[in-house]
This record gives sequence, structure tokens and C-alpha cells, in this order.
Amino acid sequence: MKTIYDIQQLLKKFGTFIYVGHRLADLELMEDEVRELYKSQCMSSEDFQMAMLLLRGEIARMKDKEEGERL
Repeated sequence: MKTIYDIQQLLKKFGTFIYVGHRLADLELMEDEVRELYKSQCMSSEDFQMAMLLLRGEIARMKDKEEGERL
């Protein structure tokens, strides 16, 4: 797993499609869904760790971008 797209494809395998029209909200919902899949033992710890790393990094970039637009 190397990109957010890979995470979306993983979620799609479980019938989860996330799109609310706001990128940051989409990423946060994906993070919640990945946590639930891991708790349900539907994904390996390696996939969970990589997915969370990618999502948290992208969320941080989006928050920085939004903060920069406000200034």
C-alpha cells in the first residue's frame, strides 16, 4: 500500500465507498473505517500501520494547506 488510492481500493473490497465532497472529511472517514476493519481483524497489522501512516500524513498536509489559505 503506497497511496491514498490504494486505501480506497482496499476499502472498496469491503464494500465501503467514501465520498462526501470535502477531501479532509473523506480522509478522516477513511481513517475511522480502517480502524474498524483492523479491530474486526479484517486486515493485517502491516496494512493497518501503512494505511494509518498514509492517511495521517495526507490529513496533516490538507490541514496545513487549509491553514495557509486562511492566512
